[in-house]
Formats: sequence, structure tokens, C-alpha cells
Amino acid sequence: MEQRRQNVSRRDALKLLSAAGGLTIVKWSRSTFAEQLPVNQEIEPFTGPGPNPHWNSVGPYVGEPQKAPLIGLTDRPVQLETPRSYFRSVFTPNDAFYVRWHLPDIPNRVDLAEWGLKIEGNVNKPLTLSFSELTEKFKPVSVTAVNQCSGNSRSRFQPRVAGGQWGNGAMGNALWTGVRLRELLDAAGVKQGSVQVQFQGLETGPGPQGSGSNVFLKSLELSDSALDEAVVAYLMNGEPLPMLNGFPLRLVVPGYFATYWMKCLTWIRVLATPDENFWMKTAYRVPDTLRGNTTPEEMKAGGVKTIAISRMPVRSFLISPDGSSKIPAGMNVTLRGIAFSGYGKIVKVEVSEDGTKTWREARLGEDHGAYSFRTWEAQWTPKIPRSYTLAVRATDEKGKVQPDEPVWNPGGYLWNKIEKQEIVVGKVSGGESR
Repeated sequence: MEQRRQNVSRRDALKLLSAAGGLTIVKWSRSTFAEQLPVNQEIEPFTGPGPNPHWNSVGPYVGEPQKAPLIGLTDRPVQLETPRSYFRSVFTPNDAFYVRWHLPDIPNRVDLAEWGLKIEGNVNKPLTLSFSELTEKFKPVSVTAVNQCSGNSRSRFQPRVAGGQWGNGAMGNALWTGVRLRELLDAAGVKQGSVQVQFQGLETGPGPQGSGSNVFLKSLELSDSALDEAVVAYLMNGEPLPMLNGFPLRLVVPGYFATYWMKCLTWIRVLATPDENFWMKTAYRVPDTLRGNTTPEEMKAGGVKTIAISRMPVRSFLISPDGSSKIPAGMNVTLRGIAFSGYGKIVKVEVSEDGTKTWREARLGEDHGAYSFRTWEAQWTPKIPRSYTLAVRATDEKGKVQPDEPVWNPGGYLWNKIEKQEIVVGKVSGGESR
């Protein structure tokens, strides 16, 4: 299955998109979720940062169109978290991929006969490209990349901060196929004096009170090397994107947090002056310090310089065993998990069986690209019945290693502290573990 995903041909892509192009996505009702979870309710109880916090957020499993049951955080805007079990493989299924929107009014219908991607602003030749023009006139490219919400693992922050109290499941990895962003910009002809590229999708509605943010806008510096790797994607794991994940187009910025991965991308604007809208000037910013770290006291005192959040720090996770059941003493267990980094490919993963006192190297899985999940595994045979604290840490090709210290900032961003999992090993008696 994974090998098939890695080889999406142009013919296959056009066949899939031709089928999608004949559809209008029907309007759906979201009343079932609304009855389970009031608008903007934060999930209780608190999931962290105790000695063994819940891996996922604590919330109801809810159903949405084109989605498997996922963990619901809020209804408007929609926030759905992917359960831990889906991360056993390198690719996250489309129907299990997490969902995070910023504004309450999201598109539930796109007619491809009427829709077009507009490239405008400080360009020589403004363009409006139809769906078929994007797929037929531009060479398709594919990249495997992790999409991670900036607030993933926010529930671990102490003191607690505002925002969706995500566990670890606000992330996913997919093979994205589309058109290189630079190729689209070249087709429009960027004028001299341009400084940024702004992106806008189809979500609207009132944002934070007083912010004037009724549309979601994000920009990247025109000189940013990330634009060279960015893809305007129309396929996700070889299929049209689910509506909740950005159909018909999504901007993919490998290595960067998902705030830049604009869903339902419809406008690309080249700017001659810096973008100072709310989502750039105020939101998604972190202290300009090591790891984006500060304290509540420093924030209250004022004067903390901030910068826009961008690349994802190195992270790793133990996926199985998950601690939900005892393991018999003397049984050989395969520890499995994933690792990734926004700065380059994972080159080493280490596991600890004694709460980070000693480490040994795990075996890495197949390399699917610098910005993909990298699976890993290690053998473990616990001989003594007791509680063990397993831990995992990753190192990327730039030499960045996960720390064992927490981070704090008011946005709840950049968490990458070493994850630990308590595993109980029981005695074997009469064929059972107790």
C-alpha cells in the first residue's frame, strides 16, 4: 500500500481528479457533533503534564463526512484529533487525518466548474487557473511531509495556556501531489520589489474579538527557501483531499507548521509590503529565544521580542505498546514508533527503559524523505515484574536532539520534550500475567 502511494503517476492523478471534478461536494449537517460538544468547549480533564499524561486529548469520538471517528475538541471551528493507533504506519490515512480550522464558517461545497485559483498582486500577469489547467498544464510533483498543528501537545504546558488542549494527535503524514509553488509564481511573473507571498482559502467568520480577522491569511517571505519546496497539492495519499483537509487545493510547506498549509487555497497574492494582518502580526508568534521559551512573569513584565513560528522541532513517539495492558515478564516485545523533524531527515532514534538514565539505538524504518515520519523499532524483554518508564528521543541530520526539558510560551507552541510511557510488567502464573 505504501509503495503504491509513492508512485502516483500523472495518468492516475488525472483519472482521480477527473472523477472529483465532476462532483460538487454536498452540504452536510453537523448537528450530531454540536449535540455532543458545545461550541468552543475545552476538553476536560486536563491531560498533562503529569508523570504519565494521556497520549491523546480527552474528548468524545465524533463523526464527520469523509472521516473515521476522531476525537473532538471543538465544533466551531472544527478541531478533530487523530487517535494514537493510526500512527503505527508511516502514512496517516486520509479519513483519520486530524482537522484544525481557525474560523467558524468553513466551506462544505466546492463546484469545480466555477472555482479557480487566482494568482494576483504584484505580478506581471494575474492568472485564474481552473482545476483542469492546474492538472494538465503543470508537471505534477510529489513530496511526503508531516503536517502538524502548531499547538500539538499544548495540554502538556504548565502553567496551562489558552487554546485547544491537544494531546499528541494533531499531526499526520501523507504523500502530497500537486504543482510546485515557484512554477505558479513564475507563470504569473513576480515583479521586482516584491517581498512576500500571501495565501488565502475559503474559511471565513469572526475571529478573536477585536482582531479584525474575519478571513484567515498567512504569508511567507519571497526569499524563504521553504517556497522552493512548497507544493500546491491536489492529491493526498493518491486521492483527492477530504473536504475537511482542504479540498480542492492545499498549500504544502514541508518542514513548516500547519499554520502555513492553507486549506481550500483559492488566492495567492504577491505583496510589495510586509503582511501585517492579525494572523501574521499577532497570532502564531513565539519568543525570540532558545526553543521559544519564556515564563509567565517575563510576559507580564513586557518587552519579550517575538518572531513568527516556522519550522517544526525534532520529535519522536512510542506508539506501541501504549501502556493500556500489562506485559508478561520475560516476553519479547517490539517497541514501535515514529519520529520527524522540520529541519531535515531523522538519522537516529534512541530508546530508554529506565526513564532516560541510559539509552540504546533503535532500528530506523524506510526513509520516505526529509520531512516524513520515520518509523523505528527496538526489541525489549523485561525480565522483572514491575513498572517501567520507557522513553524515546530522536536526532535529525542537522544534529538537533530532543531535550528532556519542557517549554513554555503563551501560545502553547513548539513542545518537543522527550515523551515517556509507563509500562507495567506482571508475573507469569498459570499462563497469565498478574
